[in-house]
Amino acid sequence: MRPILTDPFNRTIDYVRLSVTDRCDLRCFYCLPEGTHDFIEPEEWLTFDEIERVIAAFSSLGVRRVRVTGGEPLVRKNLADLTARLSQLPGIDDLSLSTNAVGLARHAQALKVSGIERLNVSLDTLRADRFKEITKGRLDKVLAGLIAAKAAGFAPIKINMVVMKGINDDEVEDMVEFCMEHDFTLRFIETMPMGETGRHATDHFVDLQEVKQRLGQRYELIPGIMPGGGPARYVQVAGTDLRIGFITPISQHFCETCNRVRLSVDGTLYLCLGQENSYPLRELLRSGVDDEGLKSAIMEALTLKPERHEFREKPSQVVRFMSFTGG
Repeated sequence: MRPILTDPFNRTIDYVRLSVTDRCDLRCFYCLPEGTHDFIEPEEWLTFDEIERVIAAFSSLGVRRVRVTGGEPLVRKNLADLTARLSQLPGIDDLSLSTNAVGLARHAQALKVSGIERLNVSLDTLRADRFKEITKGRLDKVLAGLIAAKAAGFAPIKINMVVMKGINDDEVEDMVEFCMEHDFTLRFIETMPMGETGRHATDHFVDLQEVKQRLGQRYELIPGIMPGGGPARYVQVAGTDLRIGFITPISQHFCETCNRVRLSVDGTLYLCLGQENSYPLRELLRSGVDDEGLKSAIMEALTLKPERHEFREKPSQVVRFMSFTGG
């Protein structure tokens, strides 16, 4: 029987979100502002060997889900070599990837062969001019990446849309139709006050309960479920295979069911997206800690996991950018 890793509030921790870079080839205004250059230097990044050691330690403690994130993970060179190694670790039975899909057309096949099973793709608009305004990038590259992902056999492919008042909230129904047409799963996400950029984005906050009610006037929504370890609450459009998830850290927080921690590219273990509680692992790894010592450090870190975030009560509390945390 595999061990069970729990936090002080008796929540089972079976999910690690692994950041392999803090860099990104887009500049979404609510995540990473244009002109940002204060990235962590590569010598501070965990090597593939170090990442594998940490994930192996987590696996031996009962973690079975790993999501590879960033920044944008596809800017990390030879990423498929790392994911192939992680997919072979005993106990890891769910290996997935979050991406903006800009580089996905080049990498989709290699990632599928390496053991990545599922994809989450950030896509906030279907309008090329608006995409350029939000991200400073090109929509056609993302759409090409999605086509390549489908051709490579990824399923499900989940589209993540951050809904923002006055920016893209008029595209909610268009995104539903797009995902229905292409057999994608759709997830709507509320803006979060992560760093100065995230706090600015909360000026455009949309309560997703309102979005759900709005969709209910056009579609028949029935309860739905999806595999995965994330916090989305799903409905299904009756008569179709489309599932729509709502990720609501502000209007309906899901802290009581939190099952995850985040490992940043510099080896910092963050215990909560909305708090600064963290534990440094890089120094231990580079000072020669053995496997038992590493597992002990992880268990000690879990004692620091807070009960809940305080995005509403203390919106200025988290100073780090989303891209530096592992999203």
